[in-house]
Amino acid sequence: MNVTALARWTERRALGVVAAVTAVILIVLFYYPVTTVFVDAVYVSEAWTLAPLVDVLTSPFFQGRFRFTAYQALLSTIASVALGLPGAWVLSRFEFPGRETLRSLTILPFVMPSIMVAIGFVATFGQNGTLNDVLTALGLPKVTLLYSLPAILVAHAFYNAPLITRVTTAAWESVDASAVETARTLGASPHRAFFDVVVPQLLPAVAVGATLTFIFTFASFPIVLALGGTQLATVEVLIYSGVQNLDFAEAASLAVVETVLSLGLTYAYLRYEASRESSGRGARPQRRRSILPSSFSVNELATTLALVIYGIVTLIVFVAPIASMLLASVTGPEGGFTLDHYRFLIERQQTGATYQVLPLTAIRNSLVFGLGTLALALPMGVVMSVLTTRDFRGRKIIDALSMAPLTVSGIVVGLGLLRGLVFGVEVFGTRVQVTGALAIVAAHAIGAYPFVTRNVAPLLGGLDPQLVESARTLGASRVRALLDIELPLVAAGVVAGAAFAFAISIGEFDSTVILAEGSASYTMPVAVQRYLGRRLGPATAMGCVLLLVTSLSFVVIERFGGRTGGRGGF
Repeated sequence: MNVTALARWTERRALGVVAAVTAVILIVLFYYPVTTVFVDAVYVSEAWTLAPLVDVLTSPFFQGRFRFTAYQALLSTIASVALGLPGAWVLSRFEFPGRETLRSLTILPFVMPSIMVAIGFVATFGQNGTLNDVLTALGLPKVTLLYSLPAILVAHAFYNAPLITRVTTAAWESVDASAVETARTLGASPHRAFFDVVVPQLLPAVAVGATLTFIFTFASFPIVLALGGTQLATVEVLIYSGVQNLDFAEAASLAVVETVLSLGLTYAYLRYEASRESSGRGARPQRRRSILPSSFSVNELATTLALVIYGIVTLIVFVAPIASMLLASVTGPEGGFTLDHYRFLIERQQTGATYQVLPLTAIRNSLVFGLGTLALALPMGVVMSVLTTRDFRGRKIIDALSMAPLTVSGIVVGLGLLRGLVFGVEVFGTRVQVTGALAIVAAHAIGAYPFVTRNVAPLLGGLDPQLVESARTLGASRVRALLDIELPLVAAGVVAGAAFAFAISIGEFDSTVILAEGSASYTMPVAVQRYLGRRLGPATAMGCVLLLVTSLSFVVIERFGGRTGGRGGF
């Protein structure tokens, strides 16, 4: 075989080779670690046993924790829907300056680190937080909200209400105005037309958003850890405690039960989403009206009052935590302006012992891990995008397997990597180990690449097939057509996916706190959590640094993903 023939043979099979390599990476970094967790639940002290699983399923304590986890997830979902639906109403029915910017902010839950949300709520609702400062200034008694269920619910609503707003706004804007006009022509009042025509078309989107919110809050970890304490521990917190206590059988058993429940919920969600796939296409959206009242009628004044009340609520829930974190980072014990918390970070870096959390080390690790995640997640996500937009037998199975990391919590992935690759595995008589830093990058990449896929795949699927057919007719191979024609046309989606991957790595906490435990590979979110256990000021200062990096990622996502529709998958 000459060089030219070899090159052609390689080019024809390049996509298959790359897909095989990606599959191997997925097996090694995701499926094998998760399988290790399942094995740990039934293989203890070199013997197969169901005792750990039976203990988890029959213990009144663990049953109570599972009930509480589901209970707080249900209440969090209700709170998120209650806060998110009015936002969808505002964005879909009113026109006002900054509307597009406000709509863009609904993507924040996907890039904002949850530990940063937690620190913002501590700064707002803590004993010496912003809320109590305001109450004291008004002569009112202080309130204690931290380490309580309401604090967890509000924080979860902060994190998930934008998701409800996002999916419901898309559904509301797809309601055909002609259907509403027809109902009005037939004599229906505005309210009757809304409930008979609009609401039935919104309910599926609300159900999808609520299901996703329940899944997310059921597996919530940093927010519950920071705001709930041990007395309000969920299953995720118990898994983390099991790892800290080296009780891996118990942690694995809890992880198995939680994962099975999450997979069941996710499967139901995907089935429902698939059944609604074609709804709302080709509709003429309803015309939006000005947010300012056009008259002084009762309806107009009531609408204005509702908008004002919702604006106040959103300021308290969404703006106050971030503003409180910023304020606490530059406020001293006596309430005056100070940069002592930032000086503390600098001094800790200069004088801190090797076993202490050093700020610049955390920042450096986060950036390095983010770049490493980008290098691994971006090609994996693009390859999966190509595979899931091609017609071949088994495509849906590949699609489901590629999206599986979205259904498994970071705690479970971190535990699997710890027990599998970090502790080491025998391969042909040689013990193979993955160090802490590489394991963290692996965990981050596994969590991030589906977001690349969900940004790139819709754009690839929307390209005109004749473009590729023309290139093939002119002699280009399938791979050459992909590289020269298709990928350049979806470059904005690739950039948005890359920003997602980087942002997710920067803010990832669940798997990192397990894999970085007792090592020098801690990141900014882990540093925030460790500082929070001792002093609020340095924790908020580090949180502000984390906010800055996250904001830059959001700008890139909005610049590219928003313009091309690359976020359509979310």
